[in-house]
Amino acid sequence: MKISSLSQACAILSATLVLSACSHSQQGVSTQIAPGTAALPVLSADEANNFTAKSYLAFGGPSLQVQQQGWSPVLAKTDGISTEFVVGPKKGVDGAAYTTVQQAVNAALSKHNHGEREYIKILPGTYSGAVYIPAGAPPISLFGTGDSADQVVLQQGLEAAVTPAAYRATLNPHGEFLPGDRAWYMFNQCGKQPTDSIGVSCSATLWSQAAGLQLQNLTISNSLQDSSDAASHPAAALRLDGDQSLLDNVHVLGRENTLLLTTSDIKNQPVTQRYNRVYVHNSLIVGDVDYVTGRANAVFDHVEFHTVSSRGVKQANVFAPVTPANISYGFLVIDSNLTGDKGFSGEGAAQKALLGRSVDLGAEKGGYVPGQTPNGQLVIRDSQIDGSYHLQQPWGEAAYSERPFSGNIAPNRNLNDSSFNRLWQYNNVFAGAK
Repeated sequence: MKISSLSQACAILSATLVLSACSHSQQGVSTQIAPGTAALPVLSADEANNFTAKSYLAFGGPSLQVQQQGWSPVLAKTDGISTEFVVGPKKGVDGAAYTTVQQAVNAALSKHNHGEREYIKILPGTYSGAVYIPAGAPPISLFGTGDSADQVVLQQGLEAAVTPAAYRATLNPHGEFLPGDRAWYMFNQCGKQPTDSIGVSCSATLWSQAAGLQLQNLTISNSLQDSSDAASHPAAALRLDGDQSLLDNVHVLGRENTLLLTTSDIKNQPVTQRYNRVYVHNSLIVGDVDYVTGRANAVFDHVEFHTVSSRGVKQANVFAPVTPANISYGFLVIDSNLTGDKGFSGEGAAQKALLGRSVDLGAEKGGYVPGQTPNGQLVIRDSQIDGSYHLQQPWGEAAYSERPFSGNIAPNRNLNDSSFNRLWQYNNVFAGAK
């Protein structure tokens, strides 16, 4: 097996944040038995030992290797934190110095462009407009002060198909982004590109290229949602390019490409010498098509993935990893719940959702090249999957190449054999299955 075997660890990071699956949140006993089937490959216990939060988060970061120290995510404490960067619906009320999050980000970066963590406190309310955090910024914590994540909402409604001119008019009507701002290059790059549309990478409501970003107790929404029809309308809510990004109690809401995790440079181009890491805990992600996607190393711990049928898309699915063929780790889902609305799970539902598919980026139909084309990697383990999903054939054909799903069930299998898909399950429970 061409992956590093690292032992599972149960390190408590804060009062509520736990690195890896120390307890089982699901009800019932799993019926999954290795090696599974070609349509639903299942890991053995020994194989699953290679796929833990610790093993994923030890890989990547500044290089494409296992780091000796790894990364143990620690949520910065915000209780009682004193900060001058307070955002509220009305300036001067409850200490609010800014009425948009981007204003507070710009002010924090103007005063401290590197060094210790900066805290931006967001009072309950709905804030429209994009939030961009540039590369090289100090570690930043954006935290909502409401009683729940849905009391602080950051929203913007852009999709991949809008023109650069429409993007500029939407995001910068009152000079929210100006030359000299640290995040100007991000806005300018998307708004000045010589193309007919901005693409999904520029559609995000919150886009960070900085390392060490922490988001806590808030909602990030691409408000396009059901205003679009059932056709393809990629529209990211959250895009993360920086290493060691951490989300805790965050709701990420959208439809197609809701959460976009990438490893890109300041020119918006993918890089191959490093690999970003993301840890998502105690959160909710909502969408309908490829709504957790990208090229990065991500661990989802105690997360609900909720698939919605409201747009009536032809085929809904959750995950769409774009893992490079030479990298062993993509997405890990652990102690989580995968649910769907009544359009998938109700009586007389016309269709079932899929758990995911590989994104064979750069390959035309029939053009998948083993070892060269990206081959998405994902493990869903110790989780609960409801009846909204195809339980025996949960994986779809790959995007772009249309490669039919094929799991490796051979004895002594190589889990990274590029002739097969790398989408796996282990010890999951099917809720409501008959």
